[in-house]
Amino acid sequence: MADRFVRVKTAQGQVHYGLLELNQSVQLYTAAPWVGGSPTSKLLAPDTYQLLAPCEPSKIIAVGRNYAAHAAEMGGVVPEEPLLFFKPTSAILPPDGTILLPPQSEQVEYEGELALVIGNTCTNCLPKQALCAIWGYTIANDVTARDLQRRDSQWTRAKGFDTFCPLGPWVVRDISPTALLQTFLQGNKKALQSQTVDGMVFTPEFLVAYISQIMTLYPGDIILTGTPEGVGPLSAGDSIYIEIEGIGKLHNNVALRNPLPVEPELDDISQNLA
Repeated sequence: MADRFVRVKTAQGQVHYGLLELNQSVQLYTAAPWVGGSPTSKLLAPDTYQLLAPCEPSKIIAVGRNYAAHAAEMGGVVPEEPLLFFKPTSAILPPDGTILLPPQSEQVEYEGELALVIGNTCTNCLPKQALCAIWGYTIANDVTARDLQRRDSQWTRAKGFDTFCPLGPWVVRDISPTALLQTFLQGNKKALQSQTVDGMVFTPEFLVAYISQIMTLYPGDIILTGTPEGVGPLSAGDSIYIEIEGIGKLHNNVALRNPLPVEPELDDISQNLA
């Protein structure tokens, strides 16, 4: 099994990076390994920590329509250049966290994706250089309010709600170019999405190089590489599982977010002041 690099929180609230052992203990690191953190002699025993999202990126850059069949199911064509957008870091959700469906949307959908973890500061790179800047790989769910995406002229609102970027459960250094990405609901055996990652239109190294020629990428930054066809709706009570061969499984539950706040009536304000 590949080394699994994690970020965890102890019962005392301390946050650490580490290496997950086969027995579920965690060997602690001095810092994130992609910024030069090294292993220590300290171990966290199983059941004494909570898995967090494995990175704290300065930014999350995502790529739209990077699988031809998904572009077709969205009623569009494959773009001539990568179609980029941001997700805010406030959208990050840890493994087993709960995706909250906002009251502003009536159609929230899952999008299982391979995520790249940047290991070196990268600016104005060529693809060969960019390949060396990819430190590792994890799993993401680019949760999207589809009705708002269609309604708005840009995608910030549809992609940016809190909990709309589940990430994890850990980072691995390498995966096969033909690794299979699959998405399941409720633990059903039939995959709703199923595609090998070599079906991307633009390869990971091309994406990193292309983005680096626009903005500097820093260690720990995340790039979401696009989703295959088969996206679909999420409902309160769902459990969603995204699996990528060679990485593992990202699980999250789904619930309703609290209603929007309501302005008090003038009569209510007057009574409170009396």
